[in-house]
Amino acid sequence: MRPIATLTLGSLLLAGFADTALAEETDGQRIDYQVNDEAFTGYLASAPDEARGTVLIVHDWDGLTDYERQRADMLAAEGYDAFAIDLYGKGNRPVETDAKKAETARLYDDRERMRRLTLAGLEEARRQGVAQPTVVMGYCFGGAVVLELARSGQAEDVRGYATFHGGLDTPEGQAYSADTPPILIAHGGADTSISMSDVAASPRSWKPPAPPTRSRFTPARPMPSPSSAATPISSAPTKNPGPPSTTCSARCCKFPSRGR
Repeated sequence: MRPIATLTLGSLLLAGFADTALAEETDGQRIDYQVNDEAFTGYLASAPDEARGTVLIVHDWDGLTDYERQRADMLAAEGYDAFAIDLYGKGNRPVETDAKKAETARLYDDRERMRRLTLAGLEEARRQGVAQPTVVMGYCFGGAVVLELARSGQAEDVRGYATFHGGLDTPEGQAYSADTPPILIAHGGADTSISMSDVAASPRSWKPPAPPTRSRFTPARPMPSPSSAATPISSAPTKNPGPPSTTCSARCCKFPSRGR
């Protein structure tokens, strides 16, 4: 097994990004691509100089929005290529809660499609010429997708995975293989969607041999917005910056465990 220390890109993601990253201009662009004749629109932000690697970003339950695009821009400013994938389809960005639930349920009910679209996004990123190595990260619903991809073992040349405020359940019949790359689990102490005890217990419940895993908790903090300053692990913020989708917390993180 690879040691946890090899997850260098994941460590960057967890540390947060300085506000100066948002001030730097990037040449991010929307990328249209096809998956089995279905149209999708991703977002590519390239490092201004030679990239240190690539981060594939999986969106939360309202689809690929400014939140993921800003995260991609921030990663580019830090010296990484970043590609935010689209799992819902071009122009499909649900606003109402019921619509968001419907889109996530569609993929939870069809895990094969979830994996296929995620792998297609990874393939499109590489078609665009992004750098290696690659880490896959996701927020909320996207965090559950990241773990689905990790369990599948189908993503080639991925160095590690990172999930933020994401669902951690393992569907019945699935398991992590011995050669699964390291996984980083990040969760805020003020995030009530999943209890701290559940977050701590989840990796221990994965059937052995489990992949190297690091869980990191930020006391008294929910998931930050892109515009919020990075906060040291030892200090609590003076104000709640809010999650990426202001209504996602409890409604999309109690994920169904069914698998296909």
